[in-house]
Amino acid sequence: MTHPYIPNAEPRVRAEMLAELGVESVEEFYADIPAALRLDRPLDLPEPLVAEYELVQHMRGLFAKNTEALSFLGHGTYPHYVPAVCDEVNSRSEFLTAYAGEPYEDHGRFQALFEYVSMMGELLEMDVVNVPTYDGFQASGTAIRMAARYTGRSKVLVSGAVNRDKMSKLRDFLAPDITIELAPVAANGEIGEITLDESYAAIYLETPNVYGVVETRGRELADLAHAHGALLVVGADPISLGVLAPPAAYGADIACGDIQPLGMHQFYGGGHAGYIATQDHEPLVAEFPSRLFGIAPTAVEGEYGFGDVFYDRTSFALREEGKEWVGTAAALWGITAGVYLALMGPEGMRELGETILARTRYAMDALAPLVKHADAIHFREFALEVPDAAALLAGLRAKGIFGGVQLDERTVLVCVTERHSIADIDRLAAAVKEVLA
Repeated sequence: MTHPYIPNAEPRVRAEMLAELGVESVEEFYADIPAALRLDRPLDLPEPLVAEYELVQHMRGLFAKNTEALSFLGHGTYPHYVPAVCDEVNSRSEFLTAYAGEPYEDHGRFQALFEYVSMMGELLEMDVVNVPTYDGFQASGTAIRMAARYTGRSKVLVSGAVNRDKMSKLRDFLAPDITIELAPVAANGEIGEITLDESYAAIYLETPNVYGVVETRGRELADLAHAHGALLVVGADPISLGVLAPPAAYGADIACGDIQPLGMHQFYGGGHAGYIATQDHEPLVAEFPSRLFGIAPTAVEGEYGFGDVFYDRTSFALREEGKEWVGTAAALWGITAGVYLALMGPEGMRELGETILARTRYAMDALAPLVKHADAIHFREFALEVPDAAALLAGLRAKGIFGGVQLDERTVLVCVTERHSIADIDRLAAAVKEVLA
């Protein structure tokens, strides 16, 4: 059907575009998308609403379906408390724009992003932090690609204790030129025993991992990687670093992750943005595809401002020769995370981390002996092993509780943050016992 505002909806124009690109149909562009993920039918949408009032009524009806429930959902998008100042700042017109979070001439926004990357650098004990990417999944894929370009190798060993959705994204993002091999998961939930040779570009692990387990072999893995000329890439949740050692402390070459816990709501899927960080080692910094903000000289001799540094390595400067293509980023979330970090400060991050560790352990003790990997150190999440995961979660929903995320037929991932009181955890434990009984 021809659409007045979409030029390629006109059959002649579409045919010319397809001929120019050398393809038979639009469907060829989606060949890499698995068939199971394709809808293959029109969207189930209501008839167009012709009046604004009708739209308002329709939306009110949808909002009325929302329910309040006790939620222990995590698995990549986390229910941390969001201070009011975070929402206040990121909704201001000075920051809220449709493109990248900043126009190129606005040095106030540049300074806000500079403050964000500076605080992230302090938290991570790294020198260089990028302006945020779309999300943590992209940050992990890009960090691995950086390692591959830096080493000139095309194989990476990835911990098996990684979110399945992230693993799918990594396979998609790294194909076809980088091969992923999965490392085993040990009985305690950490990465298992591995071997390496000179064909690997990097070891990639996450801490806390998909089971909430804190990896304790970081130094050993860094030494193993470096002995074979590879890098250690670590996915780390920044909100854990008030109490857990940052990846740089045990020899990681690249740190990456998602900043959603730093002042962003869960929303419908969450507000996400990814960070990548390294030390100030120029050959490795040169592999960053995304923008880097720093203090730069101005046109007036002796005066300095905030803006892009090392710009000529990006696809903005060298379209065909850029390390990777980089487009609109998630800089507004970087400003939000900067507000959060400034508000919390080192002491606040430490207290927050200690609270989450304590609440996580309290919940694990309350739900023993169902807890998988019970002897490992956990941060915020832990897995329950139950007879029927789907039945347990359905029973909990009937009691007004979203009890966690189903990982497989017998495993449920439970998330506990500073927002969960002892009473909340006791209620969950009592409900689990009732449903299982």
